[in-house]
Amino acid sequence: METGRLFSAQRQERLLAELRGQGAVRVRDLAREFGVSELTIRRDITALAEQGLVSKVHGGATLPSQSNAVNQRRQPPLRFAVGMVVPSLDCYWPPVVAGARAAAAALGVSIQLRGSSYDPDEDRRQMRRLVEAQQVQGLLLAPSLDGDDADEILEWIGHLQVPTILVERQPRRWTPSTRHIEWVRSDHYLGLEIAIYHLRRQGHRRIGLVVAGGSPTSVHLRHAWRTAAADPTLSGVLAIEATVMAPGERDVIDGVLQNCRLAKVTALIVHSDLHAIAITQVCTEMGIAIPGDLALVSYEDEIAHLADPSITAVRPPKSHVGHLAVELMVSRLLHGVRRPPHRVLLAPDLVVRGSSLSFTQRP
Repeated sequence: METGRLFSAQRQERLLAELRGQGAVRVRDLAREFGVSELTIRRDITALAEQGLVSKVHGGATLPSQSNAVNQRRQPPLRFAVGMVVPSLDCYWPPVVAGARAAAAALGVSIQLRGSSYDPDEDRRQMRRLVEAQQVQGLLLAPSLDGDDADEILEWIGHLQVPTILVERQPRRWTPSTRHIEWVRSDHYLGLEIAIYHLRRQGHRRIGLVVAGGSPTSVHLRHAWRTAAADPTLSGVLAIEATVMAPGERDVIDGVLQNCRLAKVTALIVHSDLHAIAITQVCTEMGIAIPGDLALVSYEDEIAHLADPSITAVRPPKSHVGHLAVELMVSRLLHGVRRPPHRVLLAPDLVVRGSSLSFTQRP
């Protein structure tokens, strides 16, 4: 009985450690990582919530709310208010926001969150409202920078009266109006290199890339792919490149798989998880074995583990991006222009699963 209680205590301590680092945790991820049932994790979260150490949310837990009196006593006094404008409040962005909120709670910062739905005009409206209302001392921004008006948007941001830090975004070039704009983002270029290296270690010599059309991440992945393709050591290895728009586009996926067969491709790197899962489903219907006939590596790792087989994935450090963005903003607000602008890249991880292993090289 004592051993069971000790194991439970150790598990809950690990859960708290994950929460302090990430800002939010999900039941299914912890159950998989700890090797226990989701019911066990829910019981742990309930026990910790009763102690005021976590806040229960649907599917997981977050740091305790600032309205919790016990937690308020532990937090530093509020020093700054920071606006955060992100293009979406689902998919890629919740871990980024959770990381920002975790850092904010530790540093005495309030976060005023706004969503803009990938609309450049809405980006500006939300930024303008926050600044003109004098509600915030700084802005964390993820504007749409893929269009022809990217330079105009950045110039507009550069003239705002509060310091700004781009989150998962980066100006295409330096200009006088962007010289003080800072940024922190995942190093997607490195993430693609990691995926290529992993597949080559598994014996693959013909690799393809599939990216999601219209995604800012895809821009970096394409750039990394084309740069790597020019490397003589990878001559002939990086075989095909394709773009898909909506998950489940059967004609597009059929075309990708046909090109794989013609080019003798044995492994695909696919952005994002939804596209990778759609490809696995078509492969199953067509009798293409994964990973025996075609290995897969997804780029995102939101739901890659739900596929059958579970998909190896590059995992961008989303929560750490949000966390560091807040830390950089506090540093900027404390030190002003005396501190040089920071431009930071954070390295992704590779989570190896069944979709890319046990490849036997064919003649």
